Amino acid sequence: MRMVLDFLTNTRGRKRLHVSDVITYLFLLCGTLLMFGPVIWLVMSSFKPQSELFHFPPRFLPYRQETAVVPGYDEPLQLFEVTLEDGTTRELAQVRRVGIEAQMVDPVNPGEIIRVNINQRTPVEEVYFGLENYQEGITRFNFWTYLRNSVIVTAVATVVTLLVNSMAAFALSKYQFRGRDAILFITISTLMVPLSVILVPVFLVISEVGWINNLLGVIVPAAATPTGVFLLRQYMLTIPDELLDSARIDGASEWRIYLQIILPLARPALAVLAIFSIMWRWNDFLWPLVVLSRNELFTLQVGLNSFQGELNVQWNLILAMTVLTLLPITFVFALLQRYITSGIATTGMK
Repeated sequence: MRMVLDFLTNTRGRKRLHVSDVITYLFLLCGTLLMFGPVIWLVMSSFKPQSELFHFPPRFLPYRQETAVVPGYDEPLQLFEVTLEDGTTRELAQVRRVGIEAQMVDPVNPGEIIRVNINQRTPVEEVYFGLENYQEGITRFNFWTYLRNSVIVTAVATVVTLLVNSMAAFALSKYQFRGRDAILFITISTLMVPLSVILVPVFLVISEVGWINNLLGVIVPAAATPTGVFLLRQYMLTIPDELLDSARIDGASEWRIYLQIILPLARPALAVLAIFSIMWRWNDFLWPLVVLSRNELFTLQVGLNSFQGELNVQWNLILAMTVLTLLPITFVFALLQRYITSGIATTGMK
C-alpha cells in the first residue's frame, strides 16, 4: 500500500507540483472517469426504481420518496414538503391526486384533508440502496439456469479454444513445412470477415449436424480464433528451438514436448487468451440468440432480452441483472490480470 501511495504522489518537482505533474494527473483523472464512469453509473442506477431512471435532470445517487404509515389508511402514503398559502411549510402525506389538486393529510393528525396545488409540493426523498431490483429480477428472471448455461458455455469454450489454438500455434511456430506461411496468412485474414457474413452458412452447418438448441452449437463454431492462434504463435517463437531439440534427443515425443514444455512456458500468453476468450464467450449475444430458442438453454445475455417487451422495457431490472452478469467476468479478470502485461509485452519479441 505504501508503494502505491508513493507512486501516486510522486512528482517531478521536489517541493511543489510541476506543470507536467498537473497535466499528467489531469490526464489520468480524465482517463479514469472515461473508463470507470459508465460502470459506476450502471451500478448506481441498478438500485433506482423505474421512475427514478427517467428523472430529469438525472441524478447520480439512487433516491426514493419517503413514506409514512398513517392511521386509517391501508398502504403507506408518500410524503411531500408542502408550501402553504401563508408561506409556511409542512410535511404532509398525499392521500390522492385529482388533476392539479392533491389531497393531503398530516401524518400526526390525519383527520383533516388539506387540498393543495401540486406545484406547491416537493417530494421528501432519501438516498436508498435497496435490493428490490435484484430480488425481483432473480425471481422473475431465470437467473440460476441462465448462469449455469453461461458458465458451461464459457468454461468449455475457453478450454477448447486454448487447446485448439495452442496446438495450431505450436505447429505454425516450431515446425518447418511447405505452405506454413500461407496457412498463417489465411488464418489471420479471416479476421477481416465479420460474423454477419458467415452467419447463415455456419447456421446451416450447425443445423445439419443437429446442434440447434444445443449448447454445443454455441461452443464449437467459435473454438478456433485467428487472434488466439496469432497471439500464441508469436509468443511461442520466443521459446528457444534448442530446448525442444534437447527434449527430442532425450527421447521425448512431440506430445510430451507440447504438454510439458510448450504449455508451461506459454502460460502468460495462455492466460491472456483465456481472459479474451472468457470475455468473448460470456458477452456473446448474437450467435446464442440465433442457435438457441428454448428458454431453458438461454445464456445470461440472451435471457436479459426477455425484459424488453413491445410496449414496456423494465430498465431497472435489466440494469440490476446486468450488474450481476458483470461480477463473474470482473472476478476472472482480477484473478488473471497479472498475466496480461507479461503475456502481451513478451509476445512477438523474436
